[in-house]
Amino acid sequence: MGIKLNVLSVFQKRAGRIREYLAERDLKALAVLGSVNTIYVSGFQLDVEPWERPVVTLIPLDSDPLIILNELSINHYQYGLEKKEHWIEDVRYYDEHPRLTKRRYYTVEIPLLLSEALEERKLTRGRVGVDSSLSAFERWVRPRLPDLQAVDASMLLREMRVVKDDYELDLMRKAAGLTNFGQDKMGKAIKVGKSHVGIGHEVAYAMALEAAERYPSNYSLEIETIGFTGTGPEGAGPHGWRMPTGRKIQKGDSLPSVVAVRLNKYCVENERTYFLGKPTEKQKQLFEAVTEAQEKAIAVCVAGNKVSDIDAAALKVIEAAGFGDYVYHRSGHGIGLEGHEYWDDMAFNHRIMKTGMVTSVEPALFVYGLGGFRHSDTVIIGKDKPEIITKTTKRLEELTIPA
Repeated sequence: MGIKLNVLSVFQKRAGRIREYLAERDLKALAVLGSVNTIYVSGFQLDVEPWERPVVTLIPLDSDPLIILNELSINHYQYGLEKKEHWIEDVRYYDEHPRLTKRRYYTVEIPLLLSEALEERKLTRGRVGVDSSLSAFERWVRPRLPDLQAVDASMLLREMRVVKDDYELDLMRKAAGLTNFGQDKMGKAIKVGKSHVGIGHEVAYAMALEAAERYPSNYSLEIETIGFTGTGPEGAGPHGWRMPTGRKIQKGDSLPSVVAVRLNKYCVENERTYFLGKPTEKQKQLFEAVTEAQEKAIAVCVAGNKVSDIDAAALKVIEAAGFGDYVYHRSGHGIGLEGHEYWDDMAFNHRIMKTGMVTSVEPALFVYGLGGFRHSDTVIIGKDKPEIITKTTKRLEELTIPA
């Protein structure tokens, strides 16, 4: 299913781009400390949180990369090497508990372990770019390597990640297929008297079985969010009220549903608004306004337009319909390794979009006492037209469940 790629070549290509950046800016290496960026540059899907068990990936300009990991990751990392899912072979481990024999550095000795690795690579003076936690890196290395200067290089990986490569887009298209399956199950699961939380778990279970059938190995599968952002009046909050709740859905409810899936950590959102029973005239007007607003917003997801054009196109429709007072959030956000990533300021971001960028498009209306109305699609910015990878219908009659 999808394209076939040599996974190792994907990460080696990224390393090549990083080294071009280093050479242009007279940097000796890039040190990656952030969890998401670690996945991006190494392919290793972390089994720890770096705030608790620090991780450092070092990509030098002129020598082989290395990664420093906690002992907890030893077997996890070895499996990935054998499966050729990540590519850095020089691994240094530190321990978090004492051993009687074969002792390694302990957690508090990470500064020494990192400094020695830098010395091995002859990185003792000059400048090293750091993706995050600049102060932590300086605190670790400055006592032993005072001539090595840490430089903020956080923009490098942000800019690389904002335009997805073929490997990333393939994963996101596959994840989108699972969300389409989930929304189909959602529509069939909705019945009067069933609970909000119960429907979510019912659909999540069906999706987990389907995901396992489609992708039995070499993929991490996460059914991230399944359910509703509130039901009926509770849906008037963009993230519901104590969501999910045990509230039983009722005839007349609007049901803004969300199905979000991660495949190898790449996230896709698919949201639709259902109705349990024939909607009122006001509900119908709100639904139609939000649907048109989303369609107009998606239409501008083309290379050459500005990010802020997406939000502007949606608001133009909503204001013309007289529903501007019911808008409580921007019309979308960047999406990829993080559910919400750059751009997180869509309404005020005037950068020019490029082919391969990915965004959610999700204008919404929230009416206190009545409910929420929102569709969300995951959209790839195209050269001539957008690619909508979430395919669930937005036709009112198909999203109306008989009651």
